[in-house]
Amino acid sequence: MLTIIVIAKECLPGRVKTRLTPELSFEQAAAVASASLADTLDAIRAVPATRRILAFDGRPSYAPAEAHGFEIIPQADGDLSDRLAAIFDQCSGPTLLVGMDTPQVNRQVLEPALGDWSGELDAWFGFASDGGFWALALADPDGSLIRGVPMSRPDTGRLQLERLLDAGLRVKLLPVLTDVDTVDDAAEVAEIAPDGRFAEAVSRAFADNLVGARSAAAA
Repeated sequence: MLTIIVIAKECLPGRVKTRLTPELSFEQAAAVASASLADTLDAIRAVPATRRILAFDGRPSYAPAEAHGFEIIPQADGDLSDRLAAIFDQCSGPTLLVGMDTPQVNRQVLEPALGDWSGELDAWFGFASDGGFWALALADPDGSLIRGVPMSRPDTGRLQLERLLDAGLRVKLLPVLTDVDTVDDAAEVAEIAPDGRFAEAVSRAFADNLVGARSAAAA
């Protein structure tokens, strides 16, 4: 039995991936975020799980079509650590959470956390290259292992891992992945996973901006 959760927000211009601006417009950034979420949901649908959840910050009716077959639950109030903790508190048995910002995720990357959890370890943890984390799996979900950990900092991943280790958990590491926060990140991840919606959205945004720049220069 395995529960897999994708935590995401509604992809509205000006509300998601704002660090992709000003190189991209708010509309382009939202399109890139939407494609990232779609690829992530497709990847999670392709791996074995008993329960799949989309923890959605937004209107459930506006969840993407790729969320078909997922249980859609609202995120709790509070900061990110509170919201992550509340999600884990709603689950039982082995539970894996991933974000929407690593569209390069696939079964090969997740495979170690999909196997038998019978007594060998308590958690899997995936560092992001910016110092955060992109994945957290707990054999026995407990929000207190997350609540209060400072988020969105260069040391967030280290602090979260320390919380798990201080609680006596046996932890193994998943591969380090790049979270898409900046335009350089987007270009890197699009190159790593060139066949998905994300790479297509990034390529389209870059091409449109290049055409626009050439038109402005010629004016």
